[in-house]
Amino acid sequence: MYYVIRYSGSFGFIKPWTAVRDSKTFSQQFLTPSIIEGIRQKLEVTSITRHKLKYSSINTQLERTQTSGWEKKTKSKEMVRGLSILERGVMIEPQLYLAFEHLKDAEKAGKQHICLCRNEDVLLPDAEVLQMEESEFNNLPGFELHFEENENSFLVGFNRFDAAKPMYGWLEITGKPVLGL
Repeated sequence: MYYVIRYSGSFGFIKPWTAVRDSKTFSQQFLTPSIIEGIRQKLEVTSITRHKLKYSSINTQLERTQTSGWEKKTKSKEMVRGLSILERGVMIEPQLYLAFEHLKDAEKAGKQHICLCRNEDVLLPDAEVLQMEESEFNNLPGFELHFEENENSFLVGFNRFDAAKPMYGWLEITGKPVLGL
């Protein structure tokens, strides 16, 4: 039996580890082991057993950034930082289901907000803890990265909580995880 909390929000962006400062980047559609670990630590629960992510659409938004370096302008006697515009493909109306093994973890998680990766991507919990058999959770539409290495696995980044070790997983797509508006 899983104890499940459904989180939802207006928008969310999960930066792919390969994106560094690409001028155009679409949100990653799955959560890596280190993202799940960060959410687990924020919620202060013992473990997150499973997760599923779905959303309505992707919307391209512009983000204004500054370079990390400074440029010296000798004529005007000032230091300036370069500006650029990045395009971010942001998930609209993301919904994240987190499954817990223990009811007390689900109840604790159900009283807190989470962020996917950026602080502005707030997801709020539904008040109700859903009880689901594993087969029910398996049938929820969504993207789920299984954290294991096998013939279907691919590199999904480097774990910031474990000495930057490579993280691998395989992606399971169930139902129709992009709902459309």
